[in-house]
Amino acid sequence: MAGRVRLGVNIDHVATVRNARGGVHPDPVRAAREALAAGADGITAHLREDRRHITDTDIAALSELCAEAGRPLNLEMAVTDEMLAIALRHRPHAACLVPERREEVTTEGGLAVAGHEVRIQPVVKALADAGIRVSLFIEPSLEQVQAAHAVGAQVVELHTGRYCHLSGDDRAVEFERLQAAATRAFNLGLEVHAGHGLDYVTAAHMLAISELRELNIGHFLIGDAVFTGLTPAIHRMRLAMDSAGSGAA
Repeated sequence: MAGRVRLGVNIDHVATVRNARGGVHPDPVRAAREALAAGADGITAHLREDRRHITDTDIAALSELCAEAGRPLNLEMAVTDEMLAIALRHRPHAACLVPERREEVTTEGGLAVAGHEVRIQPVVKALADAGIRVSLFIEPSLEQVQAAHAVGAQVVELHTGRYCHLSGDDRAVEFERLQAAATRAFNLGLEVHAGHGLDYVTAAHMLAISELRELNIGHFLIGDAVFTGLTPAIHRMRLAMDSAGSGAA
């Protein structure tokens, strides 16, 4: 493996808890600050159209925090004119285009890039022209990887949710899909990230993919932080990743 795999920490669900009762506690910006101090390489936040967790005010504060810390903010966003305007206003380090449906509990799958290139390509170009690194959150499909490259993305983030919910032979088959997609993306010059549903064990499994450069993990870390604290949870995740990357896992 070439270098240490980065850990991006998604702090959306700190905001979910806050919004359950309104007010300002717990503060996702405080969580982001603690995550960076604990060793996170960057912060990820999804500004959904319905503002169910992260808000516009959060994005403004997170942009300022990450700029001051010299760490990247990865803004997850739907492919809409509204979200494009917000991204262009704040100029995060990266924008990850994701699918979004109002009725879903969380992101249920990858962005359908193949067949929708005409809609997605102008958004990718506008972001890239503004100096924002563009990532597409996709299923581990060769077709989707090829389409991501065709629309001008610089990064693909492979959806690992299906892998995390499978076991035995089915999980092994899904891992082969992830590996094949990562290899194709790398050969096309795309940087490879992965995320969704990962825990200490499955995150370590991902390190067997030599093309991988970053994992983005949120819900599990925030959930485990309820019991251990956020800093210990991030330290444990970093240890799991580093041990796997060194062959010690």
